[in-house]
Amino acid sequence: MWRAIKNVPLWPSVRHTLLVVAFLVSVSSLADDGSVGATSDGFRGSYFVGGEIHVNVYGTAEGKPLTTGHWDFKPSWSKTGDMLVFFRRLENDPDVSKWKTAIHIINVDGSGLHQLSDGTHTDFNQTWMRDGTNTPIWNRKNPKTGGYCVMASKVGARPGDEIALTDNKYHTWAFTCLTDGRILVRSKHPKLGWGYYLMTPGKNASPKFERISCDLQQTGVLDRVSLSPSETKICFEYQPGFKKQVPGRTLYVGDFDIQKRAITNVKAFANAEGKPIWFAYPRWSKDESAIVYHAGKKLFLYTLVDGSTKQVSTNDRADYRYPHMEGAPK
Repeated sequence: MWRAIKNVPLWPSVRHTLLVVAFLVSVSSLADDGSVGATSDGFRGSYFVGGEIHVNVYGTAEGKPLTTGHWDFKPSWSKTGDMLVFFRRLENDPDVSKWKTAIHIINVDGSGLHQLSDGTHTDFNQTWMRDGTNTPIWNRKNPKTGGYCVMASKVGARPGDEIALTDNKYHTWAFTCLTDGRILVRSKHPKLGWGYYLMTPGKNASPKFERISCDLQQTGVLDRVSLSPSETKICFEYQPGFKKQVPGRTLYVGDFDIQKRAITNVKAFANAEGKPIWFAYPRWSKDESAIVYHAGKKLFLYTLVDGSTKQVSTNDRADYRYPHMEGAPK
């Protein structure tokens, strides 16, 4: 603004007013945590706004949502780049683990909506296999034990066609997948005990488990884990201690060694102070240059090369959650 008019004679009062306006504009672009607000870097993704799913370039105003009239959560973008898998809440409850939900798939242009599970279960955390099969997977609660097992289906399948990849007698929660067909899980294995594993699906829900090492798991919980597309980087929420507490978690990024099955060189990149705000759902960009996440009903983009953070949600009165980058299954 100032460069465009600096050579034009102005009365002092007018010049002062313009300087004040320019200052206010610059201050308004700062998010609550001091990051630069509401800017676009050209990344496209999906996300939740008040129960509706949107596909949009982060940092630009929303257009028409893909879904309306329901409460639709946690879209995950297929590796093929043309579909989203999400869950629809059909029965609400103050205890999230008692929700009844149905897994759905929709094309990113809003067409082709179809339902994969019948809505009588608690089905959560859906994503896609990266092995070329484009298989949707999710976690299903066993109401008798309170634990979860991993389910899988197919694009175009009907409710009831899904199969269990793990035995529901012990808890296994799937986070993210590898191109070789393994799934990164947290499990209370009946022989190996609690831990993070790379799980190879097997016949009759009898998979193979290989333990992953990470120093942080000795002092707390890693949650909403996401592998980068190259499978050399990892990001996740970290909760100190083992009593569930969602607000106040810190977001971390680190290295992942697929051969050693090790998470190393971890670094906090959001909420290192542990402020009692819901920082959650870090997800990679396809080129691995950035991580998108939500915090305090807003969306943010963290850039790895310079450590900068920008707000990329545009309406501070709306409830933004569950961002996910284009063509990069979590």
